[in-house]
Parts: sequence; C-alpha cells; structure tokens
Amino acid sequence: MKEVEEIVAFKNYSMCLRDAVGVFTKELINNLFDVNHLSESGPKTRVKFLKILERLSVENGEDLWNSFEDSFVTIRRRLDLDAIAAEKSDPAAKSLEEVYLAYPGFYAIAVHRLSHQLLQLGIPVLPRVMSEFAHSVTGTDIHPGAEIGDSFFIDHATGIVIGETTIIKKNVQIFQGVTLGGIQVKKSLASTKRHPTIENNVIIYANATILGGDVVIGENSVIGANVCITESIPENSIVTVESANNIVQKRK
Repeated sequence: MKEVEEIVAFKNYSMCLRDAVGVFTKELINNLFDVNHLSESGPKTRVKFLKILERLSVENGEDLWNSFEDSFVTIRRRLDLDAIAAEKSDPAAKSLEEVYLAYPGFYAIAVHRLSHQLLQLGIPVLPRVMSEFAHSVTGTDIHPGAEIGDSFFIDHATGIVIGETTIIKKNVQIFQGVTLGGIQVKKSLASTKRHPTIENNVIIYANATILGGDVVIGENSVIGANVCITESIPENSIVTVESANNIVQKRK
C-alpha cells in the first residue's frame, strides 16, 4: 500500500500526448498540402490543437491557433522552395511529386518549419514533441529552435542532428549523418549560441561534424564527408579529409 501511495504522489505527466501530437502533426501536414483534405479535416485539426494546449495548461488557445493559421501560406511557400531545391539537386528525383510524397528529409523540414513557428509563438513543449515525432519517422533530429533559410535540401536524412541555436542560411544542402552541434554540453550555456552558422550555398556531405557556436561555414563552401570542424571556414573553401586526423582546406 505504501508503494502505491508513493506512486500516486508522483506528478502526473500526460505521456499519451506524444501519440496525440503525432496524429495532430500528420493531419497538419496533410492539410498544408491537400486542399481537399483541409476542407474535411481543418476544423478537426484546430480542435486537436486546442485540446493539446489545454492539456499543457497553455492559455489563449484560440488566439494562438489564429496566429499559427495565419502563417500557413508563408510556410507552404517556403516548403515549395525546399521541394524545388531537392528536385533540382538530386539526380534520383524524378518529379516534385516524388519529393513531396517520398523524401524523408523534406518531411523533416516540413515538421520543422511548423514547429519552429509554434516556438516563435511562445508555445512550450508542443514544438519539441513535434520535432521528436519527425525524428522517429525520418531519423532526422532538428531542434525547433534552429533557424533555417529558404531552399533547404536534406538528402537521405538518416542520422542528421541540427542543434537548437544552429543558423542555416539559403540554398544549403546536407547529407545523411551530418551533425551541427555544440562543442560543449553544459547547462550553464543554455542561453548562449552553441551551434554553428552555415552561410548561403553550402554543401555538407555525409557524416561531417561541425561543432561550436562561434563556427561559421563561409558561403559557397563544400564540406567533404567525415570531416570534423571546430573552427570557422572561409567562403569558397573545399574541406576534405586527406588522411586520419588531417583536414585539408583548399580554395576554389
């Protein structure tokens, strides 16, 4: 009996919210890309959103939904640019429809752009649960706090990690296994920029690791596979691993 009383005394967490957020996220994306689905499910998606916020003890749900809904057209336009970038960059892509329906990297970006907007609205917990849903589905872990510019292309997706304070500018491509992370993991650094900045027109190949909040990858640079970077790279650079523990930088 004492053990039961101790368990009852624990604070309750709505773990079933994980499933509810997964359903909400899938429905939200379907609405974003399919007008027919939107006319059917749009009102139901709003109700799901309000119920989730209620269970998270978030007030002003109606106002937050209206603000969120106002961003849908802009988010859709940005996602169309992401899809076009994927179709143009990947020789395996046979059509835009294939990108929208079959590319896990595109799906991860779609969830990110929505969760990032919710974070901007000051909504707690929900954006992170959405990002973890995308992580479980695609193998891509993008923190909702990351700032990502237009025409972003993730190829293959699996194993990618993009940290909370990462800044990615326009026309960036990254491949599987890339980590954009922090060089130190300390709670005292929570309010500082811990993750790198990737300038325009950068390509980062598979399993490259870029660490540190002061690190900037200059525009038009190419980061080769398996490289580990902890210092800024000037624009127009090619960075490759020539041999073990030897990173070579070459100007274009």
